Amino acid sequence: MTDTNNFDEAGWKSKLAAGAAQLAVPLGDVQLDKLWRLGLMLRERNEQVNLTSIVSPEGILTLHMLDSLSIVSDLRDAVTVLDVGTGGGFPGLPLAVACPEREFMLIDGTQKKIRFVNEAIEQLGISNAKAVAVRAEDLDEPKYDAVIVRAVGNLANVLHNAGHLVAPNGYLIAMKGRHPAEELSAVPRGWRAKVSVLRVPGLDAERHVVALSRQKRA
Repeated sequence: MTDTNNFDEAGWKSKLAAGAAQLAVPLGDVQLDKLWRLGLMLRERNEQVNLTSIVSPEGILTLHMLDSLSIVSDLRDAVTVLDVGTGGGFPGLPLAVACPEREFMLIDGTQKKIRFVNEAIEQLGISNAKAVAVRAEDLDEPKYDAVIVRAVGNLANVLHNAGHLVAPNGYLIAMKGRHPAEELSAVPRGWRAKVSVLRVPGLDAERHVVALSRQKRA
């Protein structure tokens, strides 16, 4: 990883631990080390494969790691979690590291990105995560307690493409920037939405999370 002279490993890990603590997500030394190494791998491989436009250590810390961890509480009691359109492994990989008691599946339609994610899973020993190159609309089974989407289309399209992967009592978690009022008005019948504000340590930009679940029949 290049260009880290002004941001040492100990300082980065300390900021990550402090930010995660603000999110009520305690991280041990092993978890912090895995996330640091994930950041290293991301920057190194990004020189050959276009994984992300966010490559500064501070950007990776805030916009990838802490932004991913900001939805831990929204996972509630989910045991099986699907990350749709994971790209370079976010939010799925940081969540898998932080939540070893849950099982994660990360999918993306771009083979080269999934190749990187699988490499990270193997090298970092993230035993509760798997990654497959497939689009959500082409996946039929299994159903997941929680399906996560981050910066992947509007809510109506997300439900059209991935709603079938949500277990009967599960929910879809859509990570958004500004409050998606217009998108909410287009949510199809049969789904109910709950919007919450996300607070990402070190980030001034707006963040919201939309939890979508099936309406119970009377």
